[in-house]
Amino acid sequence: MKRVYIYIVIALCGVSACTSPRQRILEDTRLSLVDKHTTDLTAILFHNLKQMTGKYVVYGQHNYEMDGFDSDTSRWRDEENRCDAYDVTGAYPAMASFDFLHFTNPVSWETKNLDYIKSKFYAAYERGNVLTFCWHYYNPVTGNNFYDTTQVVKHILPGGSRHETFKSDLKIIADFAHNAKNHAGELIPIIFRPWHEFDGNWFWWGRNHCTVEEFKELYRFTVTYLRDSLQVHNFLYAFSSDCGFTTEKEFLERYPGDEYVDVVGMDNYWDFRPDGGDTSLVVLKSRILTKYAKEHNKLSAITETGTQTRDSLWYSQLLNILYFEGVELNYLCTWSGFAPYKGHPAASDFYQFKEDSLILFADEAPDFYVLTK
Repeated sequence: MKRVYIYIVIALCGVSACTSPRQRILEDTRLSLVDKHTTDLTAILFHNLKQMTGKYVVYGQHNYEMDGFDSDTSRWRDEENRCDAYDVTGAYPAMASFDFLHFTNPVSWETKNLDYIKSKFYAAYERGNVLTFCWHYYNPVTGNNFYDTTQVVKHILPGGSRHETFKSDLKIIADFAHNAKNHAGELIPIIFRPWHEFDGNWFWWGRNHCTVEEFKELYRFTVTYLRDSLQVHNFLYAFSSDCGFTTEKEFLERYPGDEYVDVVGMDNYWDFRPDGGDTSLVVLKSRILTKYAKEHNKLSAITETGTQTRDSLWYSQLLNILYFEGVELNYLCTWSGFAPYKGHPAASDFYQFKEDSLILFADEAPDFYVLTK
């Protein structure tokens, strides 16, 4: 019996020794993620962004290599290798935002060739970018766009008359995810941000168009169907409100639960507007996101923002907010056409924003997909 006992101890120690520091970090990271079977690259991305908390803020932009402005009245679209941020700063954003609407909608909003969008996605990954997708999902009941607030949510939930349509559209997203591979054949991580700005009323999934419980069920089904039924394991999931909250309780009113969320964020244009709220509210709300993310092991972000005004110091104002005590966001993303172009009054200010040590553009960003301790 004694000899057998010794052998068992040796065997167990051998198993423990085989667990490398890298694997331990990945295993520990997965414990806090929505997807416990997430790919290594996806877990690495989350871990690295989490490690940067309080040190860096990743700067991103939507469709940054697909459209922009030459002037206030002249817009460019689909010019090869063109990017407003690059024109102004000499660097690309460190995050690239895209939209699944082009993949799932029967009539595309601003029709795009999918191969073209995919090429921009892969180019952004090769540039080292963090990649995120929102979903301006056309109304699956009427076939009209996402601003058609004809009641939808109860019809696409399990048992609803359009549930199978909804599932088919999620399969389109899953098909893209399954084929989004790098040169090594590894699945590329994506931060998926469904049902954004749900506390507004302009989208059919907004607060006046479904109950609290219907929205929670919608979000949960989206996650579980992609993760469990369709086996998508390269997504992180972002819960992204608009700016219609001033307390944690209000922010969490439609929160589906920590087990369905990796990133807590807000879209905020209103509080920056002269006719909107005020920037002290951006600080307040960013602190709420930061606190919740720290306490629940999430990432936090301003998931959409920007301005089309000619305010020459808008980015100084934004940077000042990011330095307030209690504000430690992981990333922020400006919308397409909401960042300065070359010759804009805010171009110089945008350049200074980029040069600040807190802000990461692609030229100074670390490799988000190589594990750091």
